[in-house]
Amino acid sequence: MADIGDLKSLANSIQAVASPFRAYLSDLHAKYKPLNTGKVADYIPELTQARPEWFGICVVTTDGRVFDVGDCDQVFTIQSISKAFVYGLALEDHGREYVNSKVSVEPTGEAFNSIVLDEKTNRPYNPMVNAGAIATTDLIKGNSATDRLKRILDMFLRYTGRKEIDINVPVFLSEKATGHRNRAISYLMLNFGMVTDRIDETLDLYFQQCSILVSARDLAMMSATLANGGVNPITGDRAIDEHYVQDVISVMLTCGMYDYSGEWAYRVGVPAKSGVGGGITAVVPGKLGIGTFSPLLDEKGNSVRGIKACEDLSRDFGLHLFNVAKAERDLYDWIESRDVPDGW
Repeated sequence: MADIGDLKSLANSIQAVASPFRAYLSDLHAKYKPLNTGKVADYIPELTQARPEWFGICVVTTDGRVFDVGDCDQVFTIQSISKAFVYGLALEDHGREYVNSKVSVEPTGEAFNSIVLDEKTNRPYNPMVNAGAIATTDLIKGNSATDRLKRILDMFLRYTGRKEIDINVPVFLSEKATGHRNRAISYLMLNFGMVTDRIDETLDLYFQQCSILVSARDLAMMSATLANGGVNPITGDRAIDEHYVQDVISVMLTCGMYDYSGEWAYRVGVPAKSGVGGGITAVVPGKLGIGTFSPLLDEKGNSVRGIKACEDLSRDFGLHLFNVAKAERDLYDWIESRDVPDGW
């Protein structure tokens, strides 16, 4: 069983024989590296430590090939990207109908941290906004707070292929100290029966899941796992029941990019989730996963360079899910045709 620590040498071997795509990614990285618009997130004090020049792009195919360029080993906190994957764990714990009774799947024009619920059902609108994510985290089973956190960490180990995964404790404590708005959201939901009364425990769990450390390569592996029907393409471990993959990536497509979700679906057209740590994870079902990292954010909280890189990848290789016209070149076929040995 392969370990994530072996991925760098594996990636180098693959890139050596698949140089055209490696060259494409290098050119893409060089194209947007000088782009310095946006700013590093500062509403959580610890996030201001990120360096604006960091930028990485990684692609992992469903048969386990890894291509990366730039700062793909640099770790950062996963933040809101965690919401999509914890939603999947909640679905496994309770099933689709029960989870849907607590958290809707409708896009919202409200800000991700708005203190607002659906007026008819009193549910949070979707699991990608803070209210929905807190309600989803509340659903995670376990005999104790420690047990619930371990289940979440074990899930991310299966997605990333790592042997261990860490939480950035200063970020966790910073989020906990400044998370008054999330407390207000939680108590509003408690009033309507959308969450249990273990508010402090669930909020600690939520702040901890957002403070998990990942890299662009991890994000690409996680999205490639979803693209592969829930099975990690390197380790072969199942990270999520295949019946719930479509639920997760459907909500990622409609709600995963904050208030840019509609524009993203229009321009890029693949399920994705962003986080204010600077990451984006994007799923091309049946083919590959994309992970990008750059901490400079636009006014909607999305990575400026990450969006540009994903837009180019989608356009240049016909990745948009609704692209019915024949693409100029399909990424997967393009990689396949470039002297990649059998078995890679």
